[in-house]
Amino acid sequence: MNKLLTLALVFMCSMPLHAQNDVTRFLGIPVEGSKSEIIRQLKAKGYRNLSHDSDILTGEFNGRNVNISVVTNNNKVYRIMVVDAAGSDEKSIQILFNTLCRQFGSNSRYLSLGDQTISDDEDISYEMTVHKKRYEAIFYQIPADLTSLTKNVEEFISQYMNEQNKNLSEEDILKKASECATEMYSKPVWFKINRHFGEYYIIMYYDNEYNRANGEDL
Repeated sequence: MNKLLTLALVFMCSMPLHAQNDVTRFLGIPVEGSKSEIIRQLKAKGYRNLSHDSDILTGEFNGRNVNISVVTNNNKVYRIMVVDAAGSDEKSIQILFNTLCRQFGSNSRYLSLGDQTISDDEDISYEMTVHKKRYEAIFYQIPADLTSLTKNVEEFISQYMNEQNKNLSEEDILKKASECATEMYSKPVWFKINRHFGEYYIIMYYDNEYNRANGEDL
């Protein structure tokens, strides 16, 4: 982790995050609670049931027709999955994947860990078939009350380096950064390329890591 990002995370950690109340959101809907309630809220936004499967909703998201599934663990929602309703060819899916990377990367509500785009000369079909390569990108939702500050990392630094905090030891800084990273990593939004019968699809996951299974049922 570079120094600027570390200090930025430290500054963010100096503010209350209210972890259990600050969960991943999809279209403003918290990814938590019951499946029926999430479906009700999605329907209120215009999504409708597929004719052959009442557990899957369909509609438009980010300019594309998609199917949406709500996934639970112990009757608690931990994931909303968004899948392209129609497949694409190899070049189109590469463009879409890279477009999503850039959209998330320029969105102040998300933390990006670097360039995750696919190079123009990449042979996606060959790599997936021969080398079993997975094309995935991951981003992390930033607490809503901090998004205005993420537009400029230097602003983080200037506010962090004040009289109250400048005497923190390196150990304290790393500890605070680690705590903040843990909170961030509990709100991942990630997507991947999936291939099915020669066509390519983007699958997106809005995950609430607080509700994911951690072996408690074993």
